[in-house]
Amino acid sequence: MAKYLTVAEVMRPNPTLIESVAPVADALSLMRRQAISCLVIPRKDLHDECGMLLITDIAREIVSKNRSINRTQVYEIMTKPAPSLDAAMTTKYAIRHMERFALTHSIVVNGRDLVGIVTLKTLVYGYLDVTDNGAAPNK
Repeated sequence: MAKYLTVAEVMRPNPTLIESVAPVADALSLMRRQAISCLVIPRKDLHDECGMLLITDIAREIVSKNRSINRTQVYEIMTKPAPSLDAAMTTKYAIRHMERFALTHSIVVNGRDLVGIVTLKTLVYGYLDVTDNGAAPNK
């Protein structure tokens, strides 16, 4: 029987969170301290959606437009709703989905619950680890 790795098996649980009203300066400081390139903005209530802030958002919206990181709040430049993958999805289909939509990061959900975060790089490494150099899984 073939081995199919799920998104849950390669994701990073407990993504780093930041509130939408935080200044971008705080977000950048948090990213630097933790050596990460993505933060998740949690839902405010059951009818809200998670957001995502990438270092590329900061480059595009702050650096390129010469905006202040102290006077710009996260909600002004974040992506909302954040792209998401189901924790039970196989890495093969998650890779296809992320590539098709040119995504580098995605939150991972189980139902509507945030359970982790994953990058395209992590998905590809995980997929190739259980295959024979990218051939069909046989483990």
